[in-house]
Amino acid sequence: MMKVIGLMSGTSVDGIDAALVEISGTTLDLRVELLAAETYPYPEQIRSAILAVCGGERLSMAEFAELDDGIARCFGAAAIEIQTNQAPATLIGSHGQTVFHRPTTAESMGYSLQLGRGELIASIAKITTIDNFRAADIAAGGQGAPLVPKPDAYLLGDKLEHRCVQNIGGIGNVTYLPPQSQANWEDQVCGWDTGPGNSLLDLAVNQLSQGELTFDRDGAWAATGNVRTPLVQTWLEHEYFSAPPPKSTGRELFGHEYLQNCIADAAGYQLTPADLLASIADLTASSIADSYRRFLPQLPDRILLCGGGSRNLYLRQRIQHHLQNIPIVTTDEAGVDGDAKEAIAFAVLAYWRHHQIPGNLPAATGAKQPILLGDVHHWE
Repeated sequence: MMKVIGLMSGTSVDGIDAALVEISGTTLDLRVELLAAETYPYPEQIRSAILAVCGGERLSMAEFAELDDGIARCFGAAAIEIQTNQAPATLIGSHGQTVFHRPTTAESMGYSLQLGRGELIASIAKITTIDNFRAADIAAGGQGAPLVPKPDAYLLGDKLEHRCVQNIGGIGNVTYLPPQSQANWEDQVCGWDTGPGNSLLDLAVNQLSQGELTFDRDGAWAATGNVRTPLVQTWLEHEYFSAPPPKSTGRELFGHEYLQNCIADAAGYQLTPADLLASIADLTASSIADSYRRFLPQLPDRILLCGGGSRNLYLRQRIQHHLQNIPIVTTDEAGVDGDAKEAIAFAVLAYWRHHQIPGNLPAATGAKQPILLGDVHHWE
């Protein structure tokens, strides 16, 4: 058994998710017990700087280094805090904070940058830290994302059910899990980024409230509006949605500029702010359902939601609307805390790296082969 800390912050930049877990086994016998989980908000100055960089603001190299170190200090503090009243961990898996992601194409190798350098986290927490998980997959021809499908396969797979694990963070991503009773079932696991998750909604809420709100709690504001289906269908014509997997995306595509284009498209519909939010929420829901119908070998028997968007009641209703009779629950009901699942996944990826087990899934990322993920930083 090994105690491992998983750390990550997603494209919503709403804080550092930390999970302390106890792990045993390797793959089919993998066992993970969640000992503690918490989200630690960034100091406002650092959060604002991250959002500015993600929005294209330029930094000097000195400013860049200071932001990198500032994020690492926050991650290191989270690693220390999550161990309060617990036996100490022996390993940290840190995804860091993505500030830029350019997917791999036929013409060029991808590029993905996560700040919060692991060597500083290791020095602060005095625990061996593994970070930079995406780079090896990209070097092997992959997208570097999504990286959670393989942990999902061994944490949330079922012997009989076809399942989809749908994370809704700033960006949505799905893992398809065939029944584990099928021959060569792992070879059939796949996943991709479905498109916007909460990112557009949060940006729209902030703009429509003149900066007073950062998100729509429970989707309450959007729920008072009406979806304009023809407008949503127009948005779904974007080439990303029809592009086949493997594929990944981020704020670089579904960010401020994309939102302004959506608002421009909506100009002729005489929408209220609530109508616009309802339609943007439906874009997330529709893009999820549309990608299932386009790219899955079959629709799932059950959908397991996780991430911040799983708590948006209106968004869940819209997903259910588009997928009709398929049961939609959270990963909590399958034994994995939905708020902590992504952090747990990076704890597992670090554990696999420590045990020399490849962490990527080529069917999900497009890499040429399974490969060890992550750079190891010893603190001694």
